[in-house]
Amino acid sequence: MSEGSFWGRLKAAVVGRPRDLSDRSLFHKLSLVAVLAWVGLGADGLSSSCYGPEETYKALADHPALTVLIALMCVGTIAVLCASYRQIIDLFPTGGGGYLVASKLLGRGAGVVSGSALLVDYVLTIAISIASGADALFSLLPPEYQPWKVAFALAGVAGMTVLNLRGVRESVMVQAPVFFLFVATHAVAILVAVGMHLTDLPGVAERTSSGLSAAHSELGLVGIALLLLRAFSVGAGTYTGIEAVSNGLPVLREPQVQTGKRTMTYMGVSLGVTVFGLLLAYLLVGVKPADGKTLNAVLFESITAGWPGWAGGTFVFLSLVSATALLFIAAQAGFVGGPRVLANMALDRWFPTRFAALSDRFVTQNGLLLMGTAAAGVLLATGGSVGLLVVLYSINVFLTFTLSQLGMCVHWVKQRKTDHRWAWGLAVNGVGLLLSGGILVATTAIKFGEGGWVTLVVTAAVVGVACGVKWHYTRSTEQVRELDAALAEVERDTTSTPFPRPPAGHGRTAILLCNGYNGLGVHAFYRVSRMFPNTFDRFVFVLVGVVDAGSFKGAEEIERLKASTDEQGEKYVALCRRVGLDAESVTGLGSDLLATVQKLTDEALARDPEAVVFAGQLAFQQETFLTRMLHNFVAFALQRVYCRRGVPFVVVPVRVK
Repeated sequence: MSEGSFWGRLKAAVVGRPRDLSDRSLFHKLSLVAVLAWVGLGADGLSSSCYGPEETYKALADHPALTVLIALMCVGTIAVLCASYRQIIDLFPTGGGGYLVASKLLGRGAGVVSGSALLVDYVLTIAISIASGADALFSLLPPEYQPWKVAFALAGVAGMTVLNLRGVRESVMVQAPVFFLFVATHAVAILVAVGMHLTDLPGVAERTSSGLSAAHSELGLVGIALLLLRAFSVGAGTYTGIEAVSNGLPVLREPQVQTGKRTMTYMGVSLGVTVFGLLLAYLLVGVKPADGKTLNAVLFESITAGWPGWAGGTFVFLSLVSATALLFIAAQAGFVGGPRVLANMALDRWFPTRFAALSDRFVTQNGLLLMGTAAAGVLLATGGSVGLLVVLYSINVFLTFTLSQLGMCVHWVKQRKTDHRWAWGLAVNGVGLLLSGGILVATTAIKFGEGGWVTLVVTAAVVGVACGVKWHYTRSTEQVRELDAALAEVERDTTSTPFPRPPAGHGRTAILLCNGYNGLGVHAFYRVSRMFPNTFDRFVFVLVGVVDAGSFKGAEEIERLKASTDEQGEKYVALCRRVGLDAESVTGLGSDLLATVQKLTDEALARDPEAVVFAGQLAFQQETFLTRMLHNFVAFALQRVYCRRGVPFVVVPVRVK
């Protein structure tokens, strides 16, 4: 769509105007410093304090004295996982999410399982964050408003999707004030709750000891262990945001490793303090669940009961509104991490390559739309029930954690003779492996019968789809390689066989669209010359270097892509001149292949309006749903555009078996 059209103006107003790829400061403008990365990537973990500690505390309803033990377990888990992922950041300085770590250290099979699990988990991250945010807000409203909660959550998903289509930095900048309001109000709430019960603190250890003895008498040692495991597992969503930092390194400010580690520190400390503080506050205040209200809402109302009416009401309102907003912000982790995992898997041909494409705002637009649509479907299917979503949640994240830690352990064992840090690294990741693996087994066992099996079935289905797509791309690549293998033979034939040329001054110009110097392009050139003898004496080769998630990693990478595209264009020019024809190449870079090709072609047509446009197109012997979905049919899309404008456009079929 053109920028001057109605839809172009609407898109610019909602999503923003296209960014300039030639801007040398583009990557600096798009990247996040540690504090903003803490907002954008750490909000997922911090916001889980709105539901993780609550679900944990409810699971200990008959034995609240065990709360301190579970709080210490949570803090220990956070510390171990953060330390483990700091090492992953060191080893994968350009981004090391669970998919890349498992793929490179354990193999493609482990990688596709980890990546598929992450995709499902990021969809659930968006769904549970938005649903929990709706719960927090509707805790302030009368019960008759409850039927509108799901509609509000769906609107929240739509709003977050549009915000992220504008760009990661823009979305984070909007969210930062709310994030820090949440931090401030919850810090005050924890300090007030603990301060009001300072005299009770010495008795907490005693009550914990006596409560543990009572639980032992009632449940036995195994029963206590199972109770703690269950309480821990239902709150395991607390740790899901930790992986987002290592996966999101490409959006961080240089030096990315140091920025990532600093962000991880901010996230780990804030999350550990908040989770431990809230659980301790629940215990000291003695909060009880109330219909239509979150446990945090009950806590805030309890500690402000003695405040002046306006002060207490204002504090509760600000706390819950900021919690709602932060939970919406927490969905950011899903909108940042999910499309990036999808793009990485698309680059490896596990999913359609269009998911690696970038919009003119340099975001993975297709991935964002898919994540938003899938999250909306989950909200509709579950009715926005946080309790049900918690059951579906966290199994996959610990599957990814476990595979990542296992991969790092394998790495350190292989490096034991060359890296003196191997023993320490193996110890840290080994503890992480034991911890995450144990939690995975326990969480799966406890949640399986409650609905956790749904998560495993959906994840298995995603793995199956990925394998099917990979199989098709592998077969197609083998077929296309046959064209490339015959490239030298075609070049020889083109050079040795005289080309029929029109009389001097009577020739026309052919504009040939190519996707690189390959068998398809050379075959197309050869066929144009044979199909239209004595017609063309000049060729203009149009090539576009597509800026996707794989190449959009810095100014140097963009320069390499430009140089490679120019080099391939010159190869066509040299081939054409060897047979005595005039030629030039027109190259460019862009994230939107269709729009960039059209722009370059229009420029060539402006110089020679009588030119004929040609484009090679792979022709499969059998067209199937997969060939239509997984392959680029830009030639046909451009043909429709130029036919409407009265410009001759010929698609040159190149058959593959």
